[in-house]
Amino acid sequence: MSRSSSVPIRNIRYILATDVGSTTTKARFFKKIKGEYRYVTSGEAPTTVEAPYEDVTRGVLNAVREIEELTGHKLLREDGEGIITPGKEGCGVDLYVTTSSAGGGLQMMVAGLVKSMTAESAERAALGAGAIVMDTIARDDGREDYEKIQRIRSLRPDIMLIAGGTDGGNREHVLEIVELIKAADPKPRLGTGFKLPIIYAGNKYLREDVKKILGDRCSLNFVDNLRPTLDVENIGPARDCIHKLFMEHVMSHAPGYDKLMKWTDVPILPTPAAEGMMMQLIAKTFNANTIGVGLGGATTNIYSIVNGKFVRTVSANLGMSYSICNVLKEACYDNIARWLPFDIERNELYNRLYNKMIRPTTIPETIEHLMIEHAVAREALRLALEHHKKLARGLKGVKVERTIADMFEQAREETYIDMLNIDVVAGTGGLLSHAPRRAQSLLILTEGFQIEGVTRVFQDSVFMMPHLGVLSTVNEKIAWEIFDKDCLVRLGTVIAPRGVEKPGAQVLSITLEMPDGKRIDETLSMGEIKRIPLGEGKEAKAIIKPRRKFDVGAGPGHELETKVYGGVVGIVVDARGRPLQLPEDDKERKKKLLEWFMALDAYPENSLKKYQEEL
Repeated sequence: MSRSSSVPIRNIRYILATDVGSTTTKARFFKKIKGEYRYVTSGEAPTTVEAPYEDVTRGVLNAVREIEELTGHKLLREDGEGIITPGKEGCGVDLYVTTSSAGGGLQMMVAGLVKSMTAESAERAALGAGAIVMDTIARDDGREDYEKIQRIRSLRPDIMLIAGGTDGGNREHVLEIVELIKAADPKPRLGTGFKLPIIYAGNKYLREDVKKILGDRCSLNFVDNLRPTLDVENIGPARDCIHKLFMEHVMSHAPGYDKLMKWTDVPILPTPAAEGMMMQLIAKTFNANTIGVGLGGATTNIYSIVNGKFVRTVSANLGMSYSICNVLKEACYDNIARWLPFDIERNELYNRLYNKMIRPTTIPETIEHLMIEHAVAREALRLALEHHKKLARGLKGVKVERTIADMFEQAREETYIDMLNIDVVAGTGGLLSHAPRRAQSLLILTEGFQIEGVTRVFQDSVFMMPHLGVLSTVNEKIAWEIFDKDCLVRLGTVIAPRGVEKPGAQVLSITLEMPDGKRIDETLSMGEIKRIPLGEGKEAKAIIKPRRKFDVGAGPGHELETKVYGGVVGIVVDARGRPLQLPEDDKERKKKLLEWFMALDAYPENSLKKYQEEL
């Protein structure tokens, strides 16, 4: 029986949550104060999953010990073998939860028949469970069988997921994939004395055949078909099985996790899975289509909740420290340099980013360094969203009834992500959380994602989403109470019409009826951006009248009446066009960037004036 299983939720006073990251273990301490659950303080320490320690609990103990020193609240057992159960006042916790991405997190391979159908569904299931998908094997992925076998052998995943065939459908080709995996005889990344966990989520009538082929070579698990019919995707059972195997096989063989599992009161979750739970809780609480981002040092996670459908993708080669040079490689020099209001030689930019890669914990020392990192972040978001859209789409293979009118329509969109229909954008990660000014975070999210329409923008202030995500599995109300009061920063509302016009042409007029009864009228032309202060917790009525070529969500040229919500930055009216228009002339581009930064007070005025004088 776990320590907290006998403690009713109403009696929980002290909560400890940790996140065992790839480099840093982060501990967060929460306490019930005057009937409300609140964040108290944090502790951090290097993660100890690798040699010479090879025991993650050492890093956990060090991070928790820092909280003890800051609060005087006794948390650790004298023998260093766990967290104290509640006793006298100022001693112990009622609930301890943790997440983990140490040792590379949960790494999976998936396989399916058709790359854009069952293999894609398998990829969505694995990503939704918090995994990094190392590779996707499919009959039509363009590789020869021997190449696929070599790939499976070399990667050594934690878990494999096999999909393919509708129930009662394809038989021969599904078994070909299974035989391919048998020939590869894959070995697990952790632990030499146990068999690789493989989940079969394909045609249910082939389970006995699959068992005969793979049964003695792996730890085989059967779940409901991911695609029982072509027009149905059933991800839940596979995702739940992945979480179960993550605990039973992956965590139990990782250094020190066998001890950590005994300390916790609920199963350990992969960090991205817990982060995704908080993104879903944001969408649920505000009843809003939401896009979220976890901008990390090695990866960029994108989460979308659109009309109740949740999709997560991992851009494992896009990050702000370890993977920063991959962003440079994919985005190229010109796309990064376009966001800078000053000249920088190609080699100098390369060298600065190389230095960040080999010294990932360094922070910017000058405004120039800060702007360069922010420019890279914009491109990381842009590229990661493009990747996300490839998986956030309707099911392939579904028969669609067409009428004669369809002949005159354009081809259907490859993705259902339409920024004009996104109500909330939320960001977390070190670069966003530690930005010196909140307006910088808002600009990065706005320009990286090319926000359109009327969108609320949120930010995680102290990187607590994973901790609160795993806490939400115990009690959503407690997790949201802490998140809402101590973590979620409301940056404001961005109003950005879709459309493009010549520079100087009128884009929209807006009337704001403020909570104090004051009325504000503004008209913006192409290329302008304006900030209107409106504090957190306040709302205003907005009447937005776009010109004929522009759309804010009601159709081109149609007026929209809506509520807008304030925040640390306020209301931002963005008339720069979508796609966002940067002047082609170098001098004019720099001038415009400086105007936009000044309009939002994004960077210190004296620094911006220096760049203006140089122009």
